[in-house]
Amino acid sequence: MGESRIGTVGIVVDNPEATAGINAILHDYADIIVGRLGIPYRSRGVSIIALAVDGSMDAISGMTGKIGKIQGVSVKAAISRR
Repeated sequence: MGESRIGTVGIVVDNPEATAGINAILHDYADIIVGRLGIPYRSRGVSIIALAVDGSMDAISGMTGKIGKIQGVSVKAAISRR
């Protein structure tokens, strides 16, 4: 499974219809999510989700990869080096 890393994941949701898919993925990876902050930025028509994560690189990459495949969603991760 690999060494555990901590990090942050930023998600920008341009398509409100993508929310259900994102939430399903986050539910599947709940064991690596330490904290979650959701901000509906109504005046810009987007939502922003910030995650604190602690898990293997495989798990974090798996989660961000699945989220990144959703239309109208951008995702980036910053992970500790150790």
